[in-house]
Amino acid sequence: MKSIYEYYAKWIREGRLKPNSDWNKDLKIKFTLQDPCQIVRKSFGDTIAEDLRYAVKAVVGEENFIDMYPNKSNNYCCGGGGGFLQSGFKKERLEYGKIKDRQIKKTGASYVIAACHNCHAQIHELSDVYESHYQVVHFWSLLALSLGILGPNERAYLGDDLKDVWVFHPETEM
Repeated sequence: MKSIYEYYAKWIREGRLKPNSDWNKDLKIKFTLQDPCQIVRKSFGDTIAEDLRYAVKAVVGEENFIDMYPNKSNNYCCGGGGGFLQSGFKKERLEYGKIKDRQIKKTGASYVIAACHNCHAQIHELSDVYESHYQVVHFWSLLALSLGILGPNERAYLGDDLKDVWVFHPETEM
């Protein structure tokens, strides 16, 4: 079994997938990364965490990536996985999530890249509840943006600073 993040890193290294981080060259928007428990700690370990970082840096620019501490296999759980999002213990889930919220805030990043849907939902809610003002984005959204193929209708989780970056409007650009 392999993770898609291993493939992304492999394809980027081989030149088969060619993300371009130039979109962030002048913007200098900072990103951090949530290491998902199931993919990193419980399955593939630091090897996949390194592949994920390699792919993220290719997409946003190495200079625009800020790692959390601790990270990789030692990163803190967001508190939303393993069914906890649907458990009915919202108050407890959000209380536990304060650890993740503080960790993210320490990076100073404007965006958290989530490689897991549960992490995305939990961290998005943490940002809202604790008024932390960071955005949460799926990795594939940024990958598609860096490839110039992210459509205008696929930008729901991007902040105003990214809503119009490299948008292709077929009806006006013919």
